[in-house]
Amino acid sequence: MGNGMNKVVDGLYLGNIRDSENRESLSQNNITHILSVYNNAKPVLEDMTYLCIHAADASSQNLSQHFKESIRFIHECRLNGGACLVHCLAGVSRSTTMVVAYLMTVTTYSWEECLSAVKAVRSFVGPNYGFQHQLQEYQMNQVTEIYTKVFAGFKPPTTPSNTCLPEARDVQHLSTRSP
Repeated sequence: MGNGMNKVVDGLYLGNIRDSENRESLSQNNITHILSVYNNAKPVLEDMTYLCIHAADASSQNLSQHFKESIRFIHECRLNGGACLVHCLAGVSRSTTMVVAYLMTVTTYSWEECLSAVKAVRSFVGPNYGFQHQLQEYQMNQVTEIYTKVFAGFKPPTTPSNTCLPEARDVQHLSTRSP
């Protein structure tokens, strides 16, 4: 899994633990924020802003309890012109789950559609079954509520923008949610 970090959308990257420590790659991609999601997650680089989520890659792990704070962290970073790397150890399950939850919240697309878009740029990703179930539950019961709570304090951008998710065949422009 050493392919390096992958750009999902402007200002949002997905990678593994090695990517989170690669100063050259972080600099090349203008990374300012790092969301670390693994058992012993901790800040490593002094010049980065971190959100560390302690979580195992186990179906029984409750990642959804961290969706709201993670979504806010990513979105604040992007709105302020920064770029956020979301990573776990391998960049396959936990970090992908967080990225998919974010994409679901800022677009009108389902978890399956958002996961397909992420797979278009990082083909080997795959949240474990427990995380997939949490994404499904989030879609059915919480995404609109979290969107409202998280984005209530944000002012809309002065210029309109679309969130574009990559598709296997090309890039598709997605509609964004409106409050």
